[in-house]
Amino acid sequence: MKSGFIAVVGRANVGKSTLMEKILREKISIISNKAQTTRDKIQIIYNDSESQIIFIDTPGIQNPKNKLQERLFQFSEESIKEADIITFVIDNSLEIGKLDSQIIEMLEKINLPKILLINKIDLLKDEEIEQIKNNYENLAIFDKIIGISALNDSNVDFYIETIKEMLDEGPAYYDTDMITDKSERFIVSEIIREKALNNLSEEVPHGIAVRIDDFKKRENKNLIDINATIIVERNSHKEIVIGKAGSMVKKIGTEARKEIETFLSSKVNLKLWVKVEKDWRKKEKLVDRFGYK
Repeated sequence: MKSGFIAVVGRANVGKSTLMEKILREKISIISNKAQTTRDKIQIIYNDSESQIIFIDTPGIQNPKNKLQERLFQFSEESIKEADIITFVIDNSLEIGKLDSQIIEMLEKINLPKILLINKIDLLKDEEIEQIKNNYENLAIFDKIIGISALNDSNVDFYIETIKEMLDEGPAYYDTDMITDKSERFIVSEIIREKALNNLSEEVPHGIAVRIDDFKKRENKNLIDINATIIVERNSHKEIVIGKAGSMVKKIGTEARKEIETFLSSKVNLKLWVKVEKDWRKKEKLVDRFGYK
């Protein structure tokens, strides 16, 4: 069989996590229109009768401005070093931007096969797709350049087949019924964070973390009790997350519980608290404590 590790890198919001969802046909990475959504190396395990492909979904690469962002940049760098193939995802921008250029400089120093995915081609005309392809073909560092629409599932299967052609034969690194290397607790925390990101105003989400305090299945019942804390950086943010008479945290909890129940195939009793840890993203100890080691 063919097997190997594929590092998926790119700027924030180019559609990496949407692509992972389409490949897996199940949601693992959280998806939001806010920057810095993915905050960890998340291994997405694709299995079929002839291959096992482990996609490493990485945080969107950006210029770090605090301890958390420094740690996320390290995650992306580590993922590249662990990979057999690198996939660089860009969006429908017609020119190569400053941050994309910085990522390209990093990729030029790495002697691994590289695939460029031009995402969001559903928003482009044919001549615009050709313009973007020409921009990157001239760099002469990519083995394959593929236009896709992760949202519309266009050319995603072709991308997978291309990877299979490029991979060597190898073992199954994980059991074939596994779809990720992350625990249920981690995925539950990500679901809660996603609902918070999608419901809150722009100034709050970057400073949010979610900690699972308790995760217990009740004996002889198809019911899981989950207690979780939403961490914010300021008292004013805590008030926004709680909302008038608790309306916002209740909405976040209701939306999260429904998705968690689907994921765990169980009824869920979810309780949420909100706590302030002032400027936690700037403090290495708190960044570690909240799971970004």
